[in-house]
Amino acid sequence: MVGLGWKRIRRLPGLPLGEQGRESLEELVELAKSAGAEIASTIFQIRDAPDPATLVGRGKLDEIRAETIAHDAALIIFDCDLSPVQQRNIEEVTECRVIDRTQLILDIFARHARSREGQLQVELAQLNYLLPRLTGKGSSMSRLGGKGGGGAAGRIGVRGPGEKKLETDRRRIRDRVSKIQAGIENVRKQRALRREARNSVPLGTIALVGYTNAGKSTLFNALSRAEVFVSSRMFATLDPTIRALRLPSNRRVLVSDTVGFIRDLPKPLLAAFRATLEEVQEAALILHVSDVSNPRHCELEEEVDKILRDLGVSDRQKLHVLNKVDRLEPDEKQAIVRAGNRKSRTDGGPILVSGMTGEGIDDLLRRMDAEMPTDPLVPLSLRIPMAEGRTLALIHALGRVLHSRIDEHEMLLDAEVPQSIARRLHLSEFTEKGTSRRAAT
Repeated sequence: MVGLGWKRIRRLPGLPLGEQGRESLEELVELAKSAGAEIASTIFQIRDAPDPATLVGRGKLDEIRAETIAHDAALIIFDCDLSPVQQRNIEEVTECRVIDRTQLILDIFARHARSREGQLQVELAQLNYLLPRLTGKGSSMSRLGGKGGGGAAGRIGVRGPGEKKLETDRRRIRDRVSKIQAGIENVRKQRALRREARNSVPLGTIALVGYTNAGKSTLFNALSRAEVFVSSRMFATLDPTIRALRLPSNRRVLVSDTVGFIRDLPKPLLAAFRATLEEVQEAALILHVSDVSNPRHCELEEEVDKILRDLGVSDRQKLHVLNKVDRLEPDEKQAIVRAGNRKSRTDGGPILVSGMTGEGIDDLLRRMDAEMPTDPLVPLSLRIPMAEGRTLALIHALGRVLHSRIDEHEMLLDAEVPQSIARRLHLSEFTEKGTSRRAAT
């Protein structure tokens, strides 16, 4: 594992030179363990600027090669993105396979993707990453030109059609990318249809977001009594899960558990998972979940806010949830409570919870209920055919029936229903002021 720190990069206040790079390297170690790797050694270097050819310079590259031989390592992982030239040069000197941070994250996503949508998105990101890194080498790639021109003149058996195999590989990748994009577009349409079906019974949506391994899935299970897979490894949860939840005011909402974020999340991966992250973009309320037991949780929160800005939802209504308070000492918890009380004068402050023990869940539900956009009740007098069982059930489930009686094949209701239901289900068709087309039939 190779990490780098830059002397000229803007660093956070209070952090010594290179400390950010070391923290990123520690995170890379956890990522590698999530991918199933065994860490043999770590190397860290502080530089003024990256070396264009080898990123780390020839001297440090010789040190990396010696460590690789000493530990009989089969793979070298760099904690930054490598250009195709840098990756090739490092492999030639170290005689070992080399990958960078982006490739490692893509591999983890490929391991954990379970749905068809997730698998397509990961493959698309992998192919887009691989395409500019294809190179031609050896006689099998037919790198020499034909017609005996140039250096091939007079050399029998070396004439070839040019970089035919390399061009063929690139064309095959581009064709596969086009097919995957079409498949993802079909998946996006299917998701839109499912979302439209959910909106036919208008329920507010709440999305859980946060840094990877912040305990979102554990909190999601505590809120919704779902059985989402929980693991301490990074990116253990990849595919989104949606469950219905009833708030203290008896309102029903939908809660979604999304993929965890990470610093320097590869742009191609963020773009590829646009369909998955649409659940965040469609949410009326966002729960920003942080691991309060992590001493650097404030820094990680800034990384999550940066991704939310990239998604265009930074101005969305949010609740800050500090998870894993069961890992804090009593004096640490009291200090956070006092800080939250000082902040509560402006925005209510963060909410301390433990998804593992259930501490603070009731308070979180009350805050969610208070922050969700209101859906005022509208009084209506309705005349609904008895055959409209779905509409009748919807009114009884989400509204309040004040008076009802049966008139032949119709139900006459005086009820109060949420404004969204009156608007989206066109209940005005059943009001006594007009004649219902369905009742007329």
